[in-house]
Amino acid sequence: MQNIKKTDPDIYKALSNELNRQKDHLELIASENFVSEAVLEAGGSILTNKYAEGYPGKRYYGGCEFADDVERLARERAKELFNVKYANVQAHSGSTANMAAYRALVKNGDTVLGMSLDHGGHLTHGHPLNFSGIDYTVESYGVEKDSETIDYEAVRRKALEVKPKLIIAGASAYPREIDFKKFREIADEVGSYLMVDMAHIAGLVAAGIHNNPCDVADIVTSTTHKTLRGPRGGIILTNDKDIYKRVNKIVFPGIQGGPLMHIIAAKAVAFHEALSNDFKVYQAEVVANARALSEELSRLGFKVISGGTDTHLVLVEVKSLSGLTGKDAEALLESVRITSNKNTVPNDTEKPFVTSGVRLGTPALTTRGFTPDDMRTVAKLIFDTLMNPSNAFVLDEVKKQVDALTKAHPLYQ
Repeated sequence: MQNIKKTDPDIYKALSNELNRQKDHLELIASENFVSEAVLEAGGSILTNKYAEGYPGKRYYGGCEFADDVERLARERAKELFNVKYANVQAHSGSTANMAAYRALVKNGDTVLGMSLDHGGHLTHGHPLNFSGIDYTVESYGVEKDSETIDYEAVRRKALEVKPKLIIAGASAYPREIDFKKFREIADEVGSYLMVDMAHIAGLVAAGIHNNPCDVADIVTSTTHKTLRGPRGGIILTNDKDIYKRVNKIVFPGIQGGPLMHIIAAKAVAFHEALSNDFKVYQAEVVANARALSEELSRLGFKVISGGTDTHLVLVEVKSLSGLTGKDAEALLESVRITSNKNTVPNDTEKPFVTSGVRLGTPALTTRGFTPDDMRTVAKLIFDTLMNPSNAFVLDEVKKQVDALTKAHPLYQ
């Protein structure tokens, strides 16, 4: 960053501070990860300079032959990674990927059935303040009260009742494996399209640890960060040629202009990395670490939603044990350099900006080389912090242990 240091010291300072924060904190936000230096290089590459409206072989600008090479590589690698026929890699984000998927399948005002946000869904699955809730008639399903898992028969009954044109499977705070075949059966019974948003679990799917929604869904969307460990961006996958053609028109010129070619290059690098055996080993470690974290938090007395996890994600209700809201727990953990995010839990009595829980994830720490034993230590540090919010001695000891862990597993050496 020497050029930035010379020309813009204010931005250099902010970037340096952020680098140090990432190095010195325990990153437990489930939707974050640390990309490789190769992905960083591609994302900051010379392709930042290139405008390439359109698609490979059919651009609206000259000089796109090498941009075409990059996008073709990204598409082919995504197709291989998820065993799918067609891939659009231009979506700027998971949200724009979802917008394109909606518009490819249903019309404004059509009924859409998605998972409610307070039970683990995502804003783009029908929240009233989001385009999905504004443009479509939204009906929701959630988790069963006792098991805190999806009741597929309840989803079926809801679908038969509301007759949606589109059913959305996928979540942002659901720790269990989702049975996409059951969703396919429900969609077929009611005559609905099936869309799967696999943003959180894409890396697990790529590694064969989670069942592949591309095998059964009409359309699959994802971010390329999170478990996939790529740059911030989106992808759209399908095995249906007509849907693919509609998606391409909707992405460009429908909702986007020129693609971010430097980010598409970074996506291509990340897909290449994800095709390796090392990535499969990494994903298995992500899940093992999440289970160790979940089990230790439960042993210490926290209520772990659904009783555990099958994925990278652990959803924890903290209020009943610690007396702290999710908002307060997030702030307290941040003070000892443990980064998490407040999150609603099923049937939460607190407001969405307060919450009774926190969402934790293991992709980033696993990238740093953390093991299940390390995650059990992290769980103990979380417990010590939340149970001693005013004990300066305990909090200082937690900071020392956090420092020891981050030094033992350095980032970007």
